[in-house]
Amino acid sequence: MKSFKVTEFNAPLTEVDIATPKPEGTQVLLKVKAAGVCHSDLHIWEGGYDLGHGRKPLSLKDRGVSLPLTMGHETVGEVVALGPDAKGVAVGDVRLVYPWLGCGECATCKAGDENMCIVKPNSIGVYCDGGYADHITVRHPRYLLDLKGLDPVTAAPYACSGVTTYSAIKKLESILDQPIVIFGAGGLGLMALSILKAMGGKGAIVVDIDESKRKPAEDAGALGFVNGAAPDALQQIAAKAGRPVLGAIDLVGNAATAQLGFDCLSKGGKLVMVGLFGGGAPWALPLIPIKAITIQGSYVGNLRETQELIDLVREKKIAPIPVTRMPLTKADAALNDLKKGKLVGRAVL
Repeated sequence: MKSFKVTEFNAPLTEVDIATPKPEGTQVLLKVKAAGVCHSDLHIWEGGYDLGHGRKPLSLKDRGVSLPLTMGHETVGEVVALGPDAKGVAVGDVRLVYPWLGCGECATCKAGDENMCIVKPNSIGVYCDGGYADHITVRHPRYLLDLKGLDPVTAAPYACSGVTTYSAIKKLESILDQPIVIFGAGGLGLMALSILKAMGGKGAIVVDIDESKRKPAEDAGALGFVNGAAPDALQQIAAKAGRPVLGAIDLVGNAATAQLGFDCLSKGGKLVMVGLFGGGAPWALPLIPIKAITIQGSYVGNLRETQELIDLVREKKIAPIPVTRMPLTKADAALNDLKKGKLVGRAVL
């Protein structure tokens, strides 16, 4: 079994060869067919998050992330072996791996929200080894979703960018009959546009500071594109919306996007924070009650939402986001391309 591991933060990945593991109990062993390279992987690679306001960065080591670690939480694999207690899948099945595992025993996990577990998070590719490898072990078949013929390479991002944006959009479900604003036109932004359309939404104005992302956003169905660095960005958003804005999704998550997202909302609006770029909250506190704004965090999505998304993709024939296919041996190059903003959509190993 070959894998590419983070053995030191901010250092090149290390190629590791070990004996291919044998699944035990309810475990399932899959041969990896595709592994998406997500922006969250950059934070893991770098070892933490910028909290802004002069605070000490949030260390992933303090959050229980230990090295060496094989990253990769957007994984599709083919079942090659089953533990003696694994039921419901068969050798040869091609499945999307749901990665956002919890302890499985607390009230939150038993309610179906393992992604929100605080007792013992076990997210694949974050707390335990993920898809930057030629094999992956998953602890139970219930975390393996049937793709039913969907392309493994373009479907892999549904495990994170897909379910993350789907869950965020659902938090604005009551206002999707009017334009919303989406900050970020990378892989998540393009995914959000296609999912929003499939959910019957009016559409979104997309805000990004990279002009090269204008055409991909427009091709994906954006109602308009605004350069967030423009001095009149707020006025442009209002003009393109044509009515008060009641919903915004920040897929970037830095001080500038959070401020513009807050400012573009009308009274009673909701800002859904998704991105983990980093920084401190920029809002003037009196304006939160004065505008009666709701600021809600959204962290990936649960297993049920992931299945809903796969069903929606199949039912509505949602077009996949652009992907750059790269061999597993180029995992380092993919991370560096992502860090430099060279990628449109997603790199998939």
